[in-house]
Amino acid sequence: MHCWIKVDKNSDFSIYNLPFGIFSEADQIKRVGIAIGDHVIDLYAVYELGVFKDLKFDISVLKSDYLNDFIALGKPITVKVRADLQSELCNEDSFLKSHPSVFIKQTKVTMHLPVKVGDYTDFYSSIEHATNIGTMFRDPENALLPNWKHLPVGYHGRASSIIVSGQNIHRPKGQVVIEPNSPPTFQASSRVDFELEMGFIIGKTSTLGDSVSTENADDYIFGKVLFNDWSARDIQKWEYVPLGPFLAKSFASSISAWVVTLEALEPFRVNGPVQNPSVMPYLSSRGSRNYDINLQVAIQPMNCKETTVSRSNFKYMYWNMNQQLAHHTVNGCNLNVGDLMASGTISGKDPKAYGSMLELSWAGSKPVELNEGGSRKFIHDNDTVIMRGYCEKGPVRVGFGAVSSTLLKAK
Repeated sequence: MHCWIKVDKNSDFSIYNLPFGIFSEADQIKRVGIAIGDHVIDLYAVYELGVFKDLKFDISVLKSDYLNDFIALGKPITVKVRADLQSELCNEDSFLKSHPSVFIKQTKVTMHLPVKVGDYTDFYSSIEHATNIGTMFRDPENALLPNWKHLPVGYHGRASSIIVSGQNIHRPKGQVVIEPNSPPTFQASSRVDFELEMGFIIGKTSTLGDSVSTENADDYIFGKVLFNDWSARDIQKWEYVPLGPFLAKSFASSISAWVVTLEALEPFRVNGPVQNPSVMPYLSSRGSRNYDINLQVAIQPMNCKETTVSRSNFKYMYWNMNQQLAHHTVNGCNLNVGDLMASGTISGKDPKAYGSMLELSWAGSKPVELNEGGSRKFIHDNDTVIMRGYCEKGPVRVGFGAVSSTLLKAK
């Protein structure tokens, strides 16, 4: 495709992408936008110009605090909106050329949380990550728990503390055991960590009591975001038995501002790892269900250059999104538009592809050297963690932008 707007060849937001997000200008009115190059396209203004005249939907969904109402229109509408705009941007005679006001520089807008998250579930679906954790803290010969290869392990997290890229967080406090077999103390966490993850946004409601099959799961997935599942490892170690993560995870999770649609990711489907033993029939999925998405994490200390500390890929995931959704709903649990599902930490076999400081520093035993600002076992105050992701195949590039947040000192 050839777009008449100039877009850098290395831009995440090519004509092949066109992700959706929520933006505002100086007037602070939040609207639905699409990213192209270094611009945001105001879809409300485009609608008023008649570009979507063949689509029957209420324009008010395009002037909203969140994407939820727009997503709820369903894929027949949302996919067509993206396709129509893609066509206009490739049409040299498009009348949008004479309406430059619909194109706004990204530097001139504020990006907001793209969806109102009603429920949030975090999975644990990277076999490399799960094996690393099991090796570190349990028996290296039996690193995976007995259930791990039979179902996508997950837990229900806290939706209220999910924040958009650019919003900073404070170091959390909680109970920590300093020495083995000693009573806990209350203090700020000294082992704050990132977890490199991706999330997917639910775009279709299901009915309580019904389940979604792996074959139909794509119909329920609107798109994907980058996801940083902030974690306090010392708080987590003390609290997680017997019910799992709680305060160590609920203080913040950061997501990217742009939601990349499943349709934009279609060219990058790949086969996932061989699953052995064979999964139960309801988890069986046909075709290529993983995605070749290059991922990287950088740490930038205050007043220093950033250092890339991890290079991973979403294709490594043992359990794919369709299986996660099928398992999530097999008991009849219903889905709502805007629900967010996170992949779990994405690690590869190479130590440079580990998706957390817990693994990169091997529980703090191997400090990670930075280009500037010393070394790190875990995240320091005023460090900024930046995650990026993109797909590339020949001339086609589809990216997610970045998810970036700075860890501030404890309040």
